[in-house]
Amino acid sequence: MTGKPTLAVVGATGAVGAVMLQILSQRADVWGEIRLIASRRSAGRKLAVRGEEVEVVALTEDAFDGVDIAMFDVPDEVSAEWAPIAAARGAVVVDNSGAFRMDPDVPLVVPEVNPHAVRSRPRGIVANPNCTTLSMIVALGALHAEFGLRELVVSSYQAVSGAGRAGVETLRAQLSLVAGTELGTKPGDVRRAVGDDTGPFPEPVVLNVVPWAGSLREDGWSSEEMKVRDESRKILGLPKLPVAVTCVRVPVITTHSLTVHARFQGEVTVDGAREILATAPGVVLCDDPAAGEFPTPADVVGTDPTWVGRVRRALDDPTALELFVCGDNLRKGAALNTAQIAELVAAEFRGEVSTRG
Repeated sequence: MTGKPTLAVVGATGAVGAVMLQILSQRADVWGEIRLIASRRSAGRKLAVRGEEVEVVALTEDAFDGVDIAMFDVPDEVSAEWAPIAAARGAVVVDNSGAFRMDPDVPLVVPEVNPHAVRSRPRGIVANPNCTTLSMIVALGALHAEFGLRELVVSSYQAVSGAGRAGVETLRAQLSLVAGTELGTKPGDVRRAVGDDTGPFPEPVVLNVVPWAGSLREDGWSSEEMKVRDESRKILGLPKLPVAVTCVRVPVITTHSLTVHARFQGEVTVDGAREILATAPGVVLCDDPAAGEFPTPADVVGTDPTWVGRVRRALDDPTALELFVCGDNLRKGAALNTAQIAELVAAEFRGEVSTRG
C-alpha cells in the first residue's frame, strides 16, 4: 500500500484522454494505481501511462471499486449518467464535460484562480471549465485579483480540435481539396470545392472563418458564447459581471485565441498589468510588437500556460485593458486543468491510504 490515491481516467481512449495520459506521465507522480476506463468496444486495449502499458477496462459500476478520484473526459451525456454513479461508489469525480459546470452544488475550479472552491463539493463532483474559458481565465483572474474586473468583452478564435476528432479530420480533408489551387478568390469557390460535407461546422472552415461555435440559444447566442459568460462569472465569483462574447471558428488545428477587452474598477496602467501577468502562475507574457513578438497558435500549441500579448490600455477608457491570449485547448483547456484539480484533491489524501473511513 503506497498511501497514494487510486486514480481512474474515464474516456482514456479519446482525444483529451490521450493528452491526459501524456500529462500524467510528465507531472509529479502523486498517484497509486491509475485505472484506465472506456467504452466496452475499447476494453482490452493497452495504453502507455507513466512508462507502463495499462489495459483499458470497460465502463461499469464495478470499475470504480477502490477508486479515490475519477477524472471524466467523456461527452456530456456519459458524464451525466456515470459521474453520480462513480461518486456514489466513493470516488471524487473531476468532470471535464459540460454536464455539471453550472450546478450550484458543483464547484467550477481553475487552480490558479479559485483553488479553495475544490473543497466544497456536496455532490462529490468538481467541474472543469470549457476550453475557451480556460484559454483566458488564468490571465483574467490575476488581473481581477489586483484591479477588480467589472466588464468583459471577448472574441474567440477557436481551433477545430475543439470540435473533437471530427473537427480535425474535417479541416485536414478540406486542406487537401484546396492545396495548390487558386481557390478563395471568387464567391463560393471554396464552398463548391468542399461540397456539402462540412463536418461539425456549418460552413467550410478551410480558407475561411466561421462566426459560430456550439448550438443555438435564445436571441441568437450560441451555447459556446453562453458558456464563456456563465463560467467566467462563476469562477471569478462575479455573478452579475457584464460579459459579451462572440465565438469564431478558425482553420487552426489546436490552440484557441481570444481578444479581450476588460474594464476594471479604477484606472489601470500597462506597466502594472505587465508586472502582474509576468509573475502570475500559469501565464507567460510575450509582448514586444516592435520585434514581432506576440503569442500565436503555431508557437503556443503543445504548451501548458496561457500566453498573453498585445497588452494595451484602451484608447478611450483609462480603466480598460486590451489583450490577446492563446492557450492550448487540449492541454490547459481540458486535460491539464483536470489533472491539476485532481492533484488538489489528491493533496487531501496525503498520508492516507483511502478516503473511506
